[in-house]
Amino acid sequence: MTAVMIRRRLEAVLAYAVLGFFAALPVDWASGLGGFLTRSVGPYLKVSNVARRNLARTFPEKSAAEIETIVTEVWDNLGRVAGEFPHIDWLMHNRVELVGRENLELLRDDGQPGLFVAAHLGNWELAATTAVMQGIPIILVYREANNPWVEKLYRRYRAHAAPGGQIAKGPEGAREIMQALKSGGHVGMLVDQKMNDGITVPFLGREAMTAPAVGRFAVRFKCPVVPARVERLKGAHFRVTICPPLDHTLCGDAHQDTLNLMTVINDQIGAWIRERPGQWLWLHKRWPEN
Repeated sequence: MTAVMIRRRLEAVLAYAVLGFFAALPVDWASGLGGFLTRSVGPYLKVSNVARRNLARTFPEKSAAEIETIVTEVWDNLGRVAGEFPHIDWLMHNRVELVGRENLELLRDDGQPGLFVAAHLGNWELAATTAVMQGIPIILVYREANNPWVEKLYRRYRAHAAPGGQIAKGPEGAREIMQALKSGGHVGMLVDQKMNDGITVPFLGREAMTAPAVGRFAVRFKCPVVPARVERLKGAHFRVTICPPLDHTLCGDAHQDTLNLMTVINDQIGAWIRERPGQWLWLHKRWPEN
């Protein structure tokens, strides 16, 4: 057995043990414990310096103390997401307040394919669940875990939020998304993370490499793009707001149309982040200077 195989097995054992432990707890305990553990340790880790730099450049008016408060909130939210992960099915039925039901009903009944876009805000695993509750069998696009055993575990817990299926990002995934849209399906994607070979689009006041896939799919299929916002209200209670479809009038130049739409999407997500900065994943190296 190779060193890589041994490491992956140990990672899988740890993931199964931790998530199994959280699954055995009541959801509020799991959420609270996850948040306590990560906010107690996370701010002292080296990766937190990435968050501090990102925050200082985005909010130059904030003091060092205010930045530290947000960093702690970021870690608290991340730990809560981990603790809540095994409880997604229960949360979607019991702890989510829906705003914008009419936008879901319109998307469900318009006879077209559709794209949902969300960000790593609040508990992002809940972003598409309101659509599922309204009878839209969402297909989720996600980044595949490097460890195949961990990947299997994640897919199992996420299954209730993705009754239409789960598609891993990549060339094969792009083909599957195209096939789903051709068939009139509805696809959900998180679109706020860096893509090194993406396109340059302003994000929170600075140029950032941005994945163009949503824009390209929307331009190609002329389908609606609906932003979904997740807010953590208190503890393991959430509000999901489904916005009206974005206005993306096409000019006929596919590249420009894609750029225009991704700019609108980044502006929308950026506005959400500014309202609740402690609920976004600032630990990510989103900008070139990172």
